[in-house]
Amino acid sequence: MIMVLNNAFDKNSLELLGKARELANKVGYRVVLFLITGKEENFERAGGYGADEVVAAVHPQLKRFSLDPFLRISERVVRRYNPSIIISPATTFGRTLLPALAAKLKTGLTADCTGLDIDDEGNLLQTRPAIGGNVMATIKTPNHRPQMATVRPKTFPIPKYDDSKKAKVTMKEVKDEDLEDRCFLLDFKEKEMEANIQEADVIVSVGKGLRRKENVEIARKLARLVRGAVGATRAVVDAKWLSQDHQVGLSGKVVKPKVYIAAGISGAVQHIAGMQTSEFVIAINKDKYAPIFKVADLGLVADAASTLEEIARRLESLREAGN
Repeated sequence: MIMVLNNAFDKNSLELLGKARELANKVGYRVVLFLITGKEENFERAGGYGADEVVAAVHPQLKRFSLDPFLRISERVVRRYNPSIIISPATTFGRTLLPALAAKLKTGLTADCTGLDIDDEGNLLQTRPAIGGNVMATIKTPNHRPQMATVRPKTFPIPKYDDSKKAKVTMKEVKDEDLEDRCFLLDFKEKEMEANIQEADVIVSVGKGLRRKENVEIARKLARLVRGAVGATRAVVDAKWLSQDHQVGLSGKVVKPKVYIAAGISGAVQHIAGMQTSEFVIAINKDKYAPIFKVADLGLVADAASTLEEIARRLESLREAGN
């Protein structure tokens, strides 16, 4: 059995269900989606994305993640179902829960995978960046079960929905003792952030080739005009030009927009790994030998800041003209 574990019936769950179904078909496994969540939904729909069964623990107090109750519930259900493989998105949820769950189950965990496969013996082949992103390592766990991995969001495509298939739904009782928690919420403040780069269809991403922090406003202006989001390299984030929420790459977020504009970005391996699945890449760089041009569909050898400014100016003119 392959178990997909998450705290929401969302895009991350659908993405992992598609990959789990692909792997399961190779070795004859079942696919179970295990959700610990705050609200009940039409879980049967998961069958159309590859799930044979949905196991759901639903309670209003599980709307907000806290380690103790989620760990207690997940350990009980995992021991009951005894899956060979458990995969979860490398979100705050997966990155927090799965290490603790792996310790409880006395097994290993491969974090932040960017690729998954399976061999004929049922060993999960878990690929992730290593040595600062300079190599891609494939890891397997032949001697312990379950095999556990977290996967970076946007790594796999969401499968096409098959409305002829419905998943069996099993609701798990959430007991009062399950909800006992050593942590108490004292206060909650919504984080102020710009558009989510993982949801944007257009990303205007900037590197140190933008020359100075003030020029980031040009990228913001262009992003607003195209209803997109602003991305950044690690160097830009480290320089405090933008927050870590904007970072694209192995140490940031993996994105897959329809259009990715790389402005003043040289194209380090770590950055390219986070955006190379974009549908159309436009690179702007004064250095015609910059590695970013190797993955670009359209390349402009030009100053990044002035080019973004000119694009924004022309878009504004078109808007004023009613086009």
